[in-house]
Amino acid sequence: MAFVRTVLGDIAPDQLGLTYAHEHVLLDAPIAADRFPHTLLDDEDAAIAELQACAAVGVGAVVDALPCAIGRDPLRLAAASRRSGVHIIATTGLHTRKWYPGLSWTNELEPAALADLFVADIEKGIDRFDYRGPHVERTPHRAGLIKVGTLQEVPNDRDRRSFSAAAETHHRTGVPILTHCEEGRGGLEQVELFAELGISPDTIVLSHTDKVSDVGYHLELAATGVYLELDQSLRHPIGADNPTVRIVTQLIREGHAGRLMLATDGARRSLWTAYGGEPGLAALAAEVVPVLRNEGVDETALEQLLVTNPARFFAFRDVAA
Repeated sequence: MAFVRTVLGDIAPDQLGLTYAHEHVLLDAPIAADRFPHTLLDDEDAAIAELQACAAVGVGAVVDALPCAIGRDPLRLAAASRRSGVHIIATTGLHTRKWYPGLSWTNELEPAALADLFVADIEKGIDRFDYRGPHVERTPHRAGLIKVGTLQEVPNDRDRRSFSAAAETHHRTGVPILTHCEEGRGGLEQVELFAELGISPDTIVLSHTDKVSDVGYHLELAATGVYLELDQSLRHPIGADNPTVRIVTQLIREGHAGRLMLATDGARRSLWTAYGGEPGLAALAAEVVPVLRNEGVDETALEQLLVTNPARFFAFRDVAA
């Protein structure tokens, strides 16, 4: 039977409801505090308040797209899910190299060793210490997604190791795969690399592609059969001229509603009302969706983007015996 693995346990895909496909609920690591303080999301109460605001406008689930060793806290993530009533899908895998100063294992381990760590997050439980110390202590809270990414359009040797590990993890567990596209670029090259590794495009979602305003680029990506996760709408004025709105409406007109998902990629304190920012993560459902509706996106397509596509994509695939 199909299932989605949330931080509080496995659920049926149709229990997700309206889903934000790429968020950051908690991000509490020295690298964030030191080099990227605008991304530091270290307050559990703020996370709960922001999630509750999202729930109030109909959001049922969010993907916490933070992979290994950048400040994951499975215990606090589980508490945030319980207290807010919002399902949270936790993530394993590796981000790009810039997030791992001093953690040489992230650059040097071979794919098989990386895959063993990722599979353990998925099948046993996420390490309480997030693979940042000399001891591993598995929690009951398991990952339901694997994430990898690239910094340049052409994958380097490190990228190939992490993508190979993600592919092996997928083959062993059936976990869906999400990728980070730096500045929205490199999506075609990522799809090509995964094809070499035997990964079907319908098990991959590319993130942040709407950082590139070119609709032609998105049509090329959509033609490969992957999912696209569009998450830049809150970084621009919300209206008909919003770049994400323009891309989404054009892709739907071209027949690609079945492969699109939405999110805020809200790893910015300036976006959260709980940190004194604006417009708040709830604005995606409360403000952007009405704009899409006004631009001619019908209820069937909106249901696909926000409910049907996430339920299908985030369900684990059957693993060959």
